[in-house]
Amino acid sequence: MMETDKNKKNLNTPHDKGYKYLLSHKKVFIQLLRSFVKKDWVNEIDESKVIRINKSFILQDFKNKEADLVYQVKLEDKEVFFYILLELQSKVDFQMPYRLLLYIIEVWREILKDTSLNQQKRKDYKLPAIIPIVLYNGVNRWTASLSFKETIDSYQLFGVNIIDFKYILIDVNRYSEEELLQLSNLIGSVFLLDRRIDREELIERLKKLTDVLKNLSEEEFILLRNWFMSIISRFLPEGKRKEVKKIFEKSEGVEKMISNLERSLKEEFKKTRKEGKIEGKIEGKIEGKIEGIRMVLLEQLKEKFEDIPFEYIRGLEKLDDKALLALARDILKIEKLDDLKKYIN
Repeated sequence: MMETDKNKKNLNTPHDKGYKYLLSHKKVFIQLLRSFVKKDWVNEIDESKVIRINKSFILQDFKNKEADLVYQVKLEDKEVFFYILLELQSKVDFQMPYRLLLYIIEVWREILKDTSLNQQKRKDYKLPAIIPIVLYNGVNRWTASLSFKETIDSYQLFGVNIIDFKYILIDVNRYSEEELLQLSNLIGSVFLLDRRIDREELIERLKKLTDVLKNLSEEEFILLRNWFMSIISRFLPEGKRKEVKKIFEKSEGVEKMISNLERSLKEEFKKTRKEGKIEGKIEGKIEGKIEGIRMVLLEQLKEKFEDIPFEYIRGLEKLDDKALLALARDILKIEKLDDLKKYIN
């Protein structure tokens, strides 16, 4: 078994953390495979022999980026162990084939480190297969190459002498609502709720999932609740987050829970629209030089951090001209969200 590395920092984005939280649970990971990976070997997986590899595989080439999830898997009735490398993406990454290759090599390197030299030298010794999968939930279509060889200049000239592999792409936003509802499971529900929709539509999606939610196990429901809270908290103030969490925990029955959520969230959406403190105001028609700077700053911060908490957006809206210009001057120095506090408090 590969050694555990507990001292490495968590390098994932907020979105990735949400999916990593879910897919770190073996049952959800297997559910993902069976729902979205249409390969014969998926149906032969021995669930009792699926093990998450709790070790960081960090690439210095990519600013200390680490592999998201690696599982060791065994097929039923076969002495075949292999590995599945799952990467979580919210943006198109044209270097993904190269990154995956480096991860694959790192996994093999670790395996060989745990394998005796005598065993490695045997004629029949073979490295285990590693299947790379990319889970992508971005708005735009995934346009990066699916095969490694296509990243090599003039690869057509060299035929089979060029190293090659293809990764499996799971593109969340390319599945229809009907397809996801028909799955009637946790991972399909998560994909449906994670679609890029207007916030008010979130409750409508929950209503459509009523029957599915009723049939989730207690463990699955807790996973969904925690994931949902991480999504909804992106655009709710602290007090409302606590209220929504209480609704999830205290409501009796799925219908009652959704009804309570609808009432609570609609109140918040109505309030924020009235006060003009939601992102829509910032992204709408902006007049004047100062408001133009404010909009550009918000877009730059979104590019850096992807998910900006409500209180930071509200603070940015309240900045006076002097503070706004100071932030614009120092924007390249902002390395983490906490750095914004000295400007917006």
